[in-house]
Amino acid sequence: MLGRAVWSSVRQGLGRGLSRNVGGWASGEGRKVDIAGIYPPVTTPFTATAEVDYGKLEENLHKLGTLPFRGFVIQGSNGEFPFLTSSERLEVVSRVRQAMPKDKLLLAGSGCESTQATVEMTVSMAQVGADAAIVVTPCYYRGRMSSAALIHHYTKVADLSPIPVVLYSVPANTGLDLPMDAVVTLSQHPNIVGIKDSGGDVTRLGLIVHKTRKQDFQVLAGSAGFLLAGYAVGAVGGVCALANVLGAQVCQLERLCLTGQWEDAQKLQHRLIEPNTASQRERERQRHRQREKQAPCTGSPMWDSIPGLQDCALGQRQAPNRCATQRSQFVTRRFGIPGLKKTMDWFGYYGGPCRAPLQELSPIDEEALRMDFTSNGWL
Repeated sequence: MLGRAVWSSVRQGLGRGLSRNVGGWASGEGRKVDIAGIYPPVTTPFTATAEVDYGKLEENLHKLGTLPFRGFVIQGSNGEFPFLTSSERLEVVSRVRQAMPKDKLLLAGSGCESTQATVEMTVSMAQVGADAAIVVTPCYYRGRMSSAALIHHYTKVADLSPIPVVLYSVPANTGLDLPMDAVVTLSQHPNIVGIKDSGGDVTRLGLIVHKTRKQDFQVLAGSAGFLLAGYAVGAVGGVCALANVLGAQVCQLERLCLTGQWEDAQKLQHRLIEPNTASQRERERQRHRQREKQAPCTGSPMWDSIPGLQDCALGQRQAPNRCATQRSQFVTRRFGIPGLKKTMDWFGYYGGPCRAPLQELSPIDEEALRMDFTSNGWL
């Protein structure tokens, strides 16, 4: 059961409804919060003894805060939230709130396996300063996570959350996509404002945009590798791990897309594909290989109307959701968070070690990672 203090906070939050006017919140005119823009999913720094290094966290945020991000995602997958205690998760969000610029949004990952725990964590995240909660799909019992179960879960969380909720589908980690029918149903909830979809299927992104077009609901691409393609089908921004090291370039890609400079956007996107996929997970690589076996890459007329998307990779006419994964499948999707943290060290941020059981890169992997960045002119 929820504790008395938590229920008190829930009641207060529901009383405020959607009238909060902080960092882009709509006033009480029926509009939901605008989450459009670029967000780096901030990593959690650790000391050599595996303690959270709050000083390094604040140093990273001061540097990231100089870039034109819409905000920050805290305690997402790249924040290693499954390895943190509940108190550490809340302390990280609290420290970030204090250190980050006041005009930026703080999206805090509050997902847990049970609905009750997710509600409690979401309320607590709001108490320590989160502007919105980004809630990953529960997955331990993924075989029972039907559309009905997930709709029930997210509806309860959104009903009781004092801050807006962003759905989070990351099948590379959870083993399941948030079903389309569930997304469409949940988009109608007044306290659910959008989705971060990290699956890499741009056709799915476009379909979500299309099927939720009558709702005040926004879609964020979950990777810089398909950011251009995401904008092309109606996404409003992205949560991009690569923005932790190439933030200015990812924001430049956003500007090029928003101003219709598709050919320049294509050139920049191509240079970002290999470094971006270097920070993705091995499981995602395997998932995309399976997809390619099931659905061979083919062109599609929908991309032909957009200059710069017509010849997306290696001189072939391909849909962008394929081109963002094919160029370097054989090596680049195996470095994960250790790879991201290593590149942060190279670019003047503090990456440092991961918390066990994640291990540091081997010298061979580190050299392969460096090659992905040097071959595209970033190092």
